[in-house]
This record gives sequence, structure tokens and C-alpha cells, in this order.
Amino acid sequence: MERKWWHDSVVYQIYPRSFNDSNGDGIGDLVGIIEKLDYLKELGIDVIWLSPVYDSPNDDNGYDIRDYEAIMDEFGTMADFDRLLDQAHERGIKIVMDLVVNHSSDEHAWFAESRKSKDNPYRDYYIWRSAHEDGTLPNNWGSIFSGPAWELDEATNEYYLHLFSKKQPDLNWENEKLRQEVYQMITRWLDRGIDGFRMDVINLISKTPGLPDATVPPGALYGEGGQHYINGPRIHEFLKEMNDASFGNYDVLTVGEMPGATTEDAILYTDPARKEVNMVFTFEHMDLDSGPGGKWDVQPFDLQKLKQNFTKWQVALHEKGWNSLYWNNHDQPRVVSRFGEDTTYRVESAKMLATLLHLLKGTPYIYQGEEIGMTNVAFESIEEYEDIEIRNMWKERTEQGASPAELLRSIHVKGRDNARTPIQWDATEHGGFTTGTPWLKVNPNYPTINVEKALQDPDSIFYYYKQLIALRHQHDLIVYGEYALILEDAPHIYAYTRTYENQTWYIYCSFATEDTIVPVTHDSSDRVIGNYSDAPHVTDEQLTLRPYEAIVYRTHH
Repeated sequence: MERKWWHDSVVYQIYPRSFNDSNGDGIGDLVGIIEKLDYLKELGIDVIWLSPVYDSPNDDNGYDIRDYEAIMDEFGTMADFDRLLDQAHERGIKIVMDLVVNHSSDEHAWFAESRKSKDNPYRDYYIWRSAHEDGTLPNNWGSIFSGPAWELDEATNEYYLHLFSKKQPDLNWENEKLRQEVYQMITRWLDRGIDGFRMDVINLISKTPGLPDATVPPGALYGEGGQHYINGPRIHEFLKEMNDASFGNYDVLTVGEMPGATTEDAILYTDPARKEVNMVFTFEHMDLDSGPGGKWDVQPFDLQKLKQNFTKWQVALHEKGWNSLYWNNHDQPRVVSRFGEDTTYRVESAKMLATLLHLLKGTPYIYQGEEIGMTNVAFESIEEYEDIEIRNMWKERTEQGASPAELLRSIHVKGRDNARTPIQWDATEHGGFTTGTPWLKVNPNYPTINVEKALQDPDSIFYYYKQLIALRHQHDLIVYGEYALILEDAPHIYAYTRTYENQTWYIYCSFATEDTIVPVTHDSSDRVIGNYSDAPHVTDEQLTLRPYEAIVYRTHH
């Protein structure tokens, strides 16, 4: 496999609204990010992925873009952006932008034109349909943010498609003129000096011609339209065309956010010979704790399912494509609360989860605050939540008679605002995030969990992440070695090996709250890293792992 700079890179995702507020308006901004670049340099990351900073009315926190080539006022100016880019590059840190081109804002100039009349030249930049003769909606698809996927526009008495919020009309990728405008916009950003794109729900851009009705799951109000727009009929054609016309001409990182993509899909998307994208975000491991009722139908964590899932992706893409590795992002709850233990063993389980992920093959992504073990937040009332997905779900389900207390419990576990509470920089008011009133409340545990404390404690989660990042930079084995699952049936242990040239590393991760004995068949004298200060107890043939222990051994052969 030809070596690329992003193979051994570690990416750090910044959600700008919640990162650092430099001017006291309660909203994080670009200058706030510049102020913290030395902190990220200390951590050792190579790349910042910046969630959208473009001009937006903020219906979906910036994922509804009004102008792809302007900066949101709340975040600063284009001059601030250029300074951030320069300052990051001076420190050897690359910047990857979010690319949101499945939909725009309904306030985008294209849509403003599109809705004026049926024969407007921009009409076909979006997906418009008439109602059926009996007055019913153009099809039965549901929006991912609840409700139908169609909104009536009274000016022309037609409906437009919105897979997300009604303020996020879907762009019509069948229109070649639109596609060329998108590619030119991408190229202008690359010429500005950015280092790549994370591509929002990019595998939804090709819809089945005719937009047929979808099957309606039992008890659901709307059809599962995904069968007609996830990995749609022209998706590979569009991605290859985009690559040829824009980022394929630059040495940059591209990662496609692709809900519903299988390993077979991912091999096609990420095979270097096909020239589509470098890697994809899979969602399969993020759906393991969702029941038949979907995301909000919370199920207990099942380690066996996680092992099978990671193993499937590690094995399938080895030497064929490339994995992206992540536990958290702006759409997912905090991993230490989700798959770890966020009270007694918060530090141990956060380090264990980091070990498990960072020694896999692929490019790891760290989400802001993960490196200090930030936890989920349990706000007591729906009014304290800001996320449109949470609010829409709450409205729809309370109207259907669901129990508010049960809905809140689901939100506490799976809500997106878990990831969006501001970064806890220190123990001062609002966690040092802002001198004003934060746009979203800070998690009340900020006096005990914050960056300042982490930097003062040599055994903190922060310094453990720093060690893991340094290991990846030092060892080709982590980057290119082969993966194999071991101790497959151990109920509370995830153990695997990485092998490269004449070395094998053994990685053991315990998900148990008590001591667990596992068999060992290798030399245990060469310890690489572990999340307890001393080595675990080993005899000739067995290893005793303490609660949430992670330990890595190296053997030569």
C-alpha cells in the first residue's frame, strides 16, 4: 500500500461553538481556537477537523449553510480563518473542513432563487415535486429529524425534499451545473490552503430516480426512505467526478460520513485505485446499543457485538482500503459514559477505551474533551437542551403520549448535546469556556474534570492520549500491521494482536468492574503501555487484569 501522510496522523475534531469563546458572547469562535493551538500541539495531534464555520442561520448548528464561502459572524471573519490556518500550519497541524453538500440552508441564494418560480434557472438545483392528485405528499419518506421529508412552498404550491430539517433542502445532484458549482467551491477552499474535507452524509447525494415510496416499518409514521438514497445508484460516479474535478488534484485527506455503508461499500469507496475518498466513517458500532425502535430505543452495551464489528471492519479493509477510527463526535454521546464507566473507574475506563481504539489499524479521530474524559450530561428539563434532533423527537413523541421521564432517560444516554456541552478548561465559572453566558450549559462536573487539572497530573487521561499518539508516530506496526482478534469468547475482555515484520503486539482491554483472569501464551516481559502505573500480575500462563485495565505487550519473532 502506498504510504500517505494521513495513515499515521491523528485527527482532533473541534466543534467550534463549544470549544473556546474569546470574546465573552457565550459562543466559541475562531480566535478561541487560535488561543488553544499550543494545547493541541502539546497533545501531539496532526490534523484538526473543524465542524462547519460557514455562514449559517444555525437551524442545525452550522450544518445548514447559507454561504459556502463566508464565515459565520459568531465565529469571526475570513481574516480570522486565514490566521487560524497559518498559525496551525506553523505548528505542523493541518486543517480539514466540513463539506456539507447533500443539502444547503433554505436561506442560501440558490434556494432563494429556486423557490421563486417553476421556470427559474435555479429551480432544478433542488428537488421539487407536486402533491399527488389526491393531495397526498410526493412520497412517504420520513425526515431523519422527525416528521415528513417534504415541505410545501406556497409560492409555487410544490413540495421540496429535506432529508433533515425543513430548513435544509436537499440539493439535486442530478443537475450537472450544480455539481460543477460545488466542485469549483471545493477547489477555491483547497487553493486557500486547507488540507482536506470531512464530507457530511455524502453517501446520501444520489437518490433513486422517481423517488419511489419506501416500506413503512411497524409502528412508524413514515417510510424508511434510506433504501432509496443511502449509497444511491450514481454515488460512485458522483464521488469519482468530484475527486477528478477537485480534491484529487491535491494531497489532502477526504473522509466520507456514510451512514448505512457496509464493509463492501467501504472497500469500493476507499480503494485508492478507484479515486473516490480516502476513508469513511462507519456507523455500525454506533448503532450497537440501539434497539428495534432506533436510536432512542436504548439497549445495554454488548461487548461481543463490538468485538465482532470492529474485527469485521479491520479484516475487510486490510490492504484494500482504509478505516477511520472513532468513539465520539458532535453527533454521538461521550464514550466514557457510553461504553466505559464514568464514575468510579472514569479515568481507567477512558484510558482503556483510548488504548483499544488507537492501536487498531486506521486513522484515529479524537473528539474535543475526550482527551480529558468528559462525560455525558443529564439536564433535568427539555428546556436546557438545544439540539434540533432532540427537540423534534421530544415534540413528536410527547404528542404521541410517550412518558417524558423515559424520553429524558434516552436523551441522557444518546442525545447529541452530550457531546456539545462546552469544553471544561478550568474550575472557574462555566469551566473557563466563556466570561459570558454559554450558549449551552456546561456540564456541572467541570470543577473536577477540566484541562487545567489534567495538565497538572502526570497520570491524567490527557498524558495517556499523548503517549498513544506518540506511539502511532513511532511504530509502523500500529499503522500498517495486521490485526487479529484473540480470546474471542472472553465475555468482558477485548484482546487482539497487531503483527508487522518480526513483531507482534498483544493488546488486552478489560470491560469488567472486577479482576479478570485471562490465559497468555506469550512472553510478558516487554510492556509497551498500560493504564495502571504498575504491571498486572502475570504467571506462566495467566494474566490478571484489574477493573478496566488495558495492557500492551510486545514480542519479537
